[in-house]
Parts: sequence; structure tokens; C-alpha cells
Amino acid sequence: MINDEVKILVVDDDVHMLSSVVEVLNREGYETIPCSTGAEALQRFKNETVDLIISDVKMPSMTGVELLAKIREVDTMVPFIIMTAYGDVATAVATMKQGAYDFIEKGMDLIDKLEFSVSRALQHQTLVKENIQLKNTLKKRWDYIGQSDKIQSIKQLVADIAPSRSTVLITGESGTGKEMIARSIHFSSQRHGEQFVKVNCAALPDGLIESELFGHEKGAFTGALKTKAGKFELASGGTLLLDEIGEMPINVQAKLLRVLQEREVNKVGGDAPIPVDARIIATSNRNLEEQVKNESFREDLFYRLNVFRITLPPLRDRMSEIPLLVDHFIEKYNNENGFRVSGIEDAAIKALQSHAWPGNIRELENSIERAVVLTKSGLISPQHFQFNQPMESKESGLTPGMTVSDAEKKLILQTLEFCNQNRTRAAEMLDISIRTLRNKLKEYGFQRE
Repeated sequence: MINDEVKILVVDDDVHMLSSVVEVLNREGYETIPCSTGAEALQRFKNETVDLIISDVKMPSMTGVELLAKIREVDTMVPFIIMTAYGDVATAVATMKQGAYDFIEKGMDLIDKLEFSVSRALQHQTLVKENIQLKNTLKKRWDYIGQSDKIQSIKQLVADIAPSRSTVLITGESGTGKEMIARSIHFSSQRHGEQFVKVNCAALPDGLIESELFGHEKGAFTGALKTKAGKFELASGGTLLLDEIGEMPINVQAKLLRVLQEREVNKVGGDAPIPVDARIIATSNRNLEEQVKNESFREDLFYRLNVFRITLPPLRDRMSEIPLLVDHFIEKYNNENGFRVSGIEDAAIKALQSHAWPGNIRELENSIERAVVLTKSGLISPQHFQFNQPMESKESGLTPGMTVSDAEKKLILQTLEFCNQNRTRAAEMLDISIRTLRNKLKEYGFQRE
């Protein structure tokens, strides 16, 4: 902020002191608004944009302390510096507790103190504004796009539950934006300044799940060369996202339940419990109620997680919002790449709205990113999209009399080929977990290179 763009309101009933302070500030290049009473200063503050206030503490009719209280009713952020007579430090300290940024004593070195305090207050205010802007940017980045009644009710629920530490369970198909909702809850909460830690429960190696979640001590097992903090410790004070919680092995679920109940973890190979304060958000694209019925998911853990439930609709139920989502993604990838795509043709929108979108919003975003990169400027047209066509059944290789096991193997391998060996996408199309797919491929003798 350039000095001549800074406006400082100065209040003092002593005309000589007021003149001296204004002269110092003007010499430094600041614009000043001199006032001789608190009432005058309050009126000027309400009518003009002010970056900083400097006020004497003892004034008739309205003291500096009273002025500060009235200013804070209007603006809680503008820096307020109190000037006091020598020896009146107790009063100054009291004003700081009420929201003053700093106090300076009148005396021989007033000018040096004033210049330093003003400079520091303005720098602090700049940092505060930048921090607020960054937080707003983060909140906007994780804002869930949509205007339908269903989406608006979800956004309202996010706003309602974000300030608490209550556990949240987010369910919905793959690609519907479960992680985005989780991050939106985190960045709208009091924990936004702390860590957001994500754990993909489906991707954790079977033998290292407990170590990843709870940490381990040095020498706890072969390869444990040093003590390691688990995800719960790393997320303490912040938020822990347990992504695809339905893929967690049943034996680990019991230990997770204990952590949620006791709010403490025991490292693998450790003795003393470690307190943790992590807000838990869990997601699942599975029907956890069905998993409880078939005893692959603990009922007590389900109820512990299901404090607040958010169910996200698939994109096929939100076709009317595709234009809104498309505009959002065009802006995003224009900004990331420096492109100038101005919009999308009506025919292309119709093509998007006629597609099934098995990959939901994630698939739509990938399609728009590709289209923006290919277009670079102007309008996106229908030819910029290449939707995968379903596989012909005559090419499936399935024959009467084939065993179910062989048919399953052929279907999995053909789906992998169709997805260019993208295992995550293949698992989504097959409606199985990535862990199940990995185990099946291992069974068939296929190992990841």
C-alpha cells in the first residue's frame, strides 16, 4: 500500500498536539483527517474510508476508549492506536484488551514512536486482509457448484455443521464431489488454519494400514527404521478425511472405533496412548447399510460415523446444471493455462446433456479440461468431445457354458483394456472397489509393473 493512498484519522482535543501529529504523518506521505473531538471523528469515520485511527485517550465528552468502543461497533478490523500521557500505561493496556492495536506515550520521542507504530499497524492490516482474501479464495475453490434445491440444501447443511467438530459421513457415487464437500466443511470451520489430511482407505496396503493411521515406533516391525506419526496425529487440530471408509478391513474398524470413542491413538509398538483432536469426515461410494447387514462393516462404527449424513446426487440427476458446471470448469482451465475460451456452443451443451456420465462430475471436468486445451480461444464445439462408446456384446468373448469365474475374468480384463489399463476407472465401471480389482488381478497372475 502506497503512503499517499493511506488515509489516517487523527483525534486530539489539544490543537498543538493534533497539528504536530498531522504534520508528521503528512511528511511521511499519508493523507490525514484531523478531528478535535471523538464525536466529530466518529462521524467522519462513518462517512469516509479510513485505513487507521490515532486517538488521544483523554478527551472531553467522548474519551479515546469510548471512541474505540463505538468504532468497533461499526468496524472490527480498522487499526486503532491510542496516545497517552506519560505514566498512563495502565489505561493504554486496558484499551488494547478492548481492541486497540497499539499505544504510544507522548513525549520527546513521540515522532519516532509514531512513525514506527503507524508503519507496523499498516503492515499488520495488509497481512490480515491478505489472509482473509486467501481464506475466501480457498472457500470459493471448494465451493460446491449448483443452484438446484437439492444442492442448495446440501450447501446449507455444510454451513450449519462446519463450525462443530461432529463427525460427517458423505455418500454418493464416484466422481460426485465427496472430497470437495469434505474440504468445504474444513475450510468453513474454525479448523481451516490447521491440516486437512486425506487417507484413501482403499489404497492402503493391508499390512501397513495400522501404521499409516496410528503411526509406529522405531523397531515395531521389519522396516520400521524410525518413529512415524500416523494420519490421526498429523491431522490433530484439523480434519481427517477417511476416503472410501467401506474398504477398511474389519479388524482395523474395531481399532478405528476405539480411537473415535477415546480420542487417542496407540502407535504400533507403542505403550502410552497419544491424545488426538481430529475432526473426522468419512466418505463412501458403497451402501454401508448393506455392508453392515452382510457383516463386512461394523454396525457400531457405522453409527459412530453417521452423525451427519450428506448424500450427493449423481450428475444424471442434475442435467439442468451442466451449463453452470461447464462455465465453472471453462473459467478454471482458462485461468490455469492462460487460454481465452469464451464459452460453449448450444450443440455442445446438448451433447453433454445427452451423455450418461458414469464418471459424474469428475468425468465432466476431465472432458471440459480436454476441450479447453484443444480450443484455446473462442467457443467449444461438439467435436471437442470424445465420449467412450459401450463395448459391443458380440466382442465380449462370452460363450454359453463358460464358468462364472472365467466370465468374470474376461469382463474384468476387457474393461481394463477399454479403460486403457486405468484401474481406478475400471473399478468404477465394474462397480467394485480398487482393492477388489487389485486382488482379482493378483489372482489372475497380473502384477503392476
